[in-house]
Amino acid sequence: MSTWLLPESLADILPAEARRIEELRRSLLDLYRTYGFELVAPPLVEYLDSLLSGTGGDLNLRTCKLIDQLSGRTVGVRADMTPQVSRIDAHLLNREGVTRLCYCGTVLHARPAGLLSDRELLQIGAEIFGHAGFEADIEIIELALASVRRAGVSQARLDLNHPGVPRAIVDSDPALTGASEDVYELLSTKDIPGLSALASRYPGLRPETTQALKALASLYGGTETIARARQVLPALPALRKALDDLQALITALPGHEFSVDLADMGSGYGYHSGVVFSIYAQGWHDALVRGGRYDGVGKAFGRSRPATGFSLDLRKLSGGLPPAARAKAIRAPWGTNTELVAALRQLRDEGEIVIQMLPGQPQLLDEFTVDRELVLDNGAWKVRAI
Repeated sequence: MSTWLLPESLADILPAEARRIEELRRSLLDLYRTYGFELVAPPLVEYLDSLLSGTGGDLNLRTCKLIDQLSGRTVGVRADMTPQVSRIDAHLLNREGVTRLCYCGTVLHARPAGLLSDRELLQIGAEIFGHAGFEADIEIIELALASVRRAGVSQARLDLNHPGVPRAIVDSDPALTGASEDVYELLSTKDIPGLSALASRYPGLRPETTQALKALASLYGGTETIARARQVLPALPALRKALDDLQALITALPGHEFSVDLADMGSGYGYHSGVVFSIYAQGWHDALVRGGRYDGVGKAFGRSRPATGFSLDLRKLSGGLPPAARAKAIRAPWGTNTELVAALRQLRDEGEIVIQMLPGQPQLLDEFTVDRELVLDNGAWKVRAI
């Protein structure tokens, strides 16, 4: 086997692309700061019981596990930073009122999320803790849309769903106790035959529950989907409350393009409790941004707090943009005399990229286009076009 071969679904990022990703990271963190979000940096590895607190089984499957050589306990390499930020809010900051936190760091998945997905992501996101009203959800959605606009993405579309809708149907039928993961998987893939076959797998399942789940699988489209759901789904209080929350959010965000998919349970890690959203745009095969409300995750750390937020993968975001442009640079001769060194320092202090040519070696560059050179002209160092 070649020594340079990487594990499956992992990849190197080459100079021009790596630079753009770093510039996106800086730009988005600066954007979040203008909204009052404070930056935190949790560790890459944590004890597993802390890392997975308050989350569903999907995150457990995505988490790489190993034994800590100092303590002998099982630790995990984070697959999602949201639970870590919840821990910081609940246990370390322990503030009253609203807290806004943002973050950026590498996460690793034990298995890719999809056929075209990478296992290593550069996750960036923002979270609001301490406010249960939809005002916080609106701020988070607006900030998520501002994030993709800042990156140059146009015509983004918001897709909404609410886990309270399928949960209400599943919880209403005792025959489905312990079967929620199976049902949610069938709903996410719109597997109508699989939903029809649930009765044979779970004896006692009520026919009206099967009918409701099959109807739910077809409830996707524009905002009119919510009205259709009120007509064809059972009048369960929790289900109606979820539909009301979705409608209230849509009403509060005029001028945006929405789609609704009430059967989509594949957009998170099982910890969402309220309205969930995704942002799609032409050029990306999957959602660019995922977010939503996840009240109560901090309870595992001793303090239950309302929370809402979003995250995105900067590597995926950058990969769907047009090829990264090369930066313009100045070529300079090698030398250490005082005048040349002073000229180099001044140009770099002014923000110019200046590349000195090492003796006898060609310079092959992926990130820079050399369009000028520094030359000695009548005893003075000057920049001229090439």
